[in-house]
Amino acid sequence: MAQSVQIRKINTEDTLQLRRDVLYPGADLSFVHLPHDADGLHFGLFEGDWLSGVVSLFLQRNTAQFRKLAVHPACQGKGYGSMLMEHIEQLCRKEHIARIWCNARDTAEGFYLKRGYAYDGAPFIKDNINFRKMALQLDKQDGKTFTVIPAIDIIDGKCVRLTQGDYAQKKVYNEHPLEVAKAFESIGVERLHLVDLDGAKKGAVVNWKVLEAIAGKTNLVVDFGGGIKKEEDLRIVFENGAALATIGSIAVKDAELFFGWVKRYGADKIFLGADVKEEKIAVGGWLETTELSIFDFLAANVEQGVHNIFCTDIAKDGLLQGPSIELYKKILERFPQISFVASGGVSTMADVHALQETGCSGVIVGKAIYEERITMKELEAYLKN
Repeated sequence: MAQSVQIRKINTEDTLQLRRDVLYPGADLSFVHLPHDADGLHFGLFEGDWLSGVVSLFLQRNTAQFRKLAVHPACQGKGYGSMLMEHIEQLCRKEHIARIWCNARDTAEGFYLKRGYAYDGAPFIKDNINFRKMALQLDKQDGKTFTVIPAIDIIDGKCVRLTQGDYAQKKVYNEHPLEVAKAFESIGVERLHLVDLDGAKKGAVVNWKVLEAIAGKTNLVVDFGGGIKKEEDLRIVFENGAALATIGSIAVKDAELFFGWVKRYGADKIFLGADVKEEKIAVGGWLETTELSIFDFLAANVEQGVHNIFCTDIAKDGLLQGPSIELYKKILERFPQISFVASGGVSTMADVHALQETGCSGVIVGKAIYEERITMKELEAYLKN
């Protein structure tokens, strides 16, 4: 049986052994005792009764520094580092902290980049270890922003697009998704929506190697969906570089399990994928339409604290006939508190602007880019404004 995981406050002394064993093995405990530890907030992640990870947070007016993030080697790869980060970042938001930063080891830079941190200074060396200051601007995330998120849908390891979610209406655009991802990154795209259509059909993650390649060879923030049905699927997704997991079908078929994941990993790590056809929820890679209303579905999830939501109107997807503006307006009127990303039907930059004016937080764009209804030059110009 899996051990329960909890994060709670601990005292300075409780942090020292993990700090030393993980970050400076062989050093004396006094070496990892910080001068201002008495002023810090110290948190421990417990797997059952076992202290498995620690981090220390130091509040400084409207900024905060965290130090000595350490996870026991036996627990690395379980997402515990991300859970500790999510905990302190949420605390900073509640305290209206505008910016959180750290001096990151060069071996950890990729981890922080995927969480949205940016370089904030030149590299330096301390104790024969390479460091670089990295920071996350929290107040920007709290503001109303709009993000264009290109989509890469994968079947058999290739970049494809479906029409209205129909696997029989498949078109292959590129046999090398990594090339596509790098092209997006080269024009200023920062976020990518990666969908494992094989996984959605099978009910288990299939194309994790594509995720691994893109996450490992670009700096894109990748959200990944398709086939996430079990805890093992989530582990595979996060271990192979996804910053976010988009989950749809399981939230319909096993809401209790889904809410458990939201609580464990944080709402900012797991997004709800609400796919609809004629205002009814669809699941299983859009192969099955339920009788559940999109509005009832969202109400039940928002009540449980879910607030980051993707919505794809299958009736519009892949047709290049414009997005479901009226549907999205109805959703936002009823649930103004959510962060809502639209998907499906976008055919021109005018559609992108219309969705931005509607109040959406972002839009996923796929076929319009591949069919050059929205050119890479147009997208690049938009991203630079």
